[in-house]
Amino acid sequence: MDDLDRRILNVLRRDARTPYTEIAERVGTSEGTIRNRVERMTTEGVIERFTVSTRTGNIKAMVEISVEMNVNTSEVSEQLADWETVDFVWQVSGEEDIVLIVDAADTRAVNELITRAREMEDIKSTKTRLILDERLGQG
Repeated sequence: MDDLDRRILNVLRRDARTPYTEIAERVGTSEGTIRNRVERMTTEGVIERFTVSTRTGNIKAMVEISVEMNVNTSEVSEQLADWETVDFVWQVSGEEDIVLIVDAADTRAVNELITRAREMEDIKSTKTRLILDERLGQG
């Protein structure tokens, strides 16, 4: 991955629907080059998916989860990723083992998700933070 790939990704992170002609104009290359590079990065797994960011008025939260010792965090992460209100599941280092980014209709739905997580056998504890505002970095 080179500087041109990074600039293309920077544009797509802000708006995945940006036309290739517009990306080409912004980064100073041809539409064909953009098309080829996006296709290559998608094939190689650099681009995993194209997504939509919404402002639904929902409650967004970060739920940090600690699991018991000798637990396969990948398996727990897979289970959590299937939950309807979970947008992202990250396996992390530090005090917690897993971080969820949740987009729920209201605080009651967030609380239900936390309760459900705490009822799982392998989960030791949770810590929740409501997300008050969000900005996309220059990345």
